[in-house]
Amino acid sequence: MRKKSTAVTALTLALTVFGAAFSVPVSAMSVSAESAIVVETSTGRTVFEKDADTRRPMASTTKIMTALIALEAGDTARQVSVSGEAVGVEGSSVYLKSGDSLTLDDLVWALMLESANDAAAAIAIEVAGSVDAFAGLMNAKAAELGLKDTHFTNPHGLDDENHYTTARDLARLAAYALKNERFREIVSTYRHNISVGGETRCLLNHNKLLKLYDGAIGVKTGYTKRSGRCLVSAAERDGVTLVAVTLGAPDDWNDHRAMLDCGFGTLEARELIKPGESVFILPCIGCEKNEVMIKNTDGLTVCVPKDTPEATWRIELPHYLWAPVYEGSTVGRIVFEAGGTTLGEVPLTACETAERIRYKTGILDKILK
Repeated sequence: MRKKSTAVTALTLALTVFGAAFSVPVSAMSVSAESAIVVETSTGRTVFEKDADTRRPMASTTKIMTALIALEAGDTARQVSVSGEAVGVEGSSVYLKSGDSLTLDDLVWALMLESANDAAAAIAIEVAGSVDAFAGLMNAKAAELGLKDTHFTNPHGLDDENHYTTARDLARLAAYALKNERFREIVSTYRHNISVGGETRCLLNHNKLLKLYDGAIGVKTGYTKRSGRCLVSAAERDGVTLVAVTLGAPDDWNDHRAMLDCGFGTLEARELIKPGESVFILPCIGCEKNEVMIKNTDGLTVCVPKDTPEATWRIELPHYLWAPVYEGSTVGRIVFEAGGTTLGEVPLTACETAERIRYKTGILDKILK
């Protein structure tokens, strides 16, 4: 039975991966943030946390959800005519005018690179008909993702007592959003041009980590007087992808570099098996060839602490098969373990179809039924 992730103090790094808990003292690990967390995206396991479950305002990190819903709405190449209700929204802006025409995709670029509140409102009105209706979509998506301590009232993150999240929820949201290839491309881009009514505009990403940190992917900055500095970042190195979140962090850039360094210093990706690496021949009763080739179609790479012992594997296959056997059908598995913990498994599938022999007497058919 897998144990739950273990909470940690500001001076301890706790890592729970594949059911085993690992603790590493890191006395230098202190952050300025009121709330902070680092997670490894393939498992969703916590690497480091500080007051990660307290509800706090999230400022423009809200736009992660706004962008996600826009990208999942379909046909992002469609032209959008900017509503007057989206013009002049308080805060950061790309100075859209009523009637401006641009694609939904370009609105998402403006949203995530320039953190444009007018773009956020334009997206909400285009996708849902109004800001309030769009907030309903945001909350429905949050519920779908299991974000129990998150609530949205708007698409941009301007202050509202009922607009909040936690560092943990925000990390889960970002990890999910990064699975969307278009989202990942947008947030990891430093400079991009869009067309507004035939006029080209250059957008610059506000996320300094794209230039400051090796392997940085994005994701989103945020600030209001009430929330303080908020930041969601992600980085990938050697097959390990981390998401870091800080809320209310006066020194967020340094917080994130320290948190990501800590994660990469602790974890590594291990390729346990390549696709098609293990091939077996099993006897097959009732077919012409009398045997069937079996192999692992999938590979398996896992993220583990660097001091995890070398993995061992256990092959689970029957002694023989009965025809018919169909290509692609699962007949067994390989299970990988280390230090008494299961790291993962890959299925073993038939590489070919072995039809049952049809005898005139029908005797064998009766036996095999």
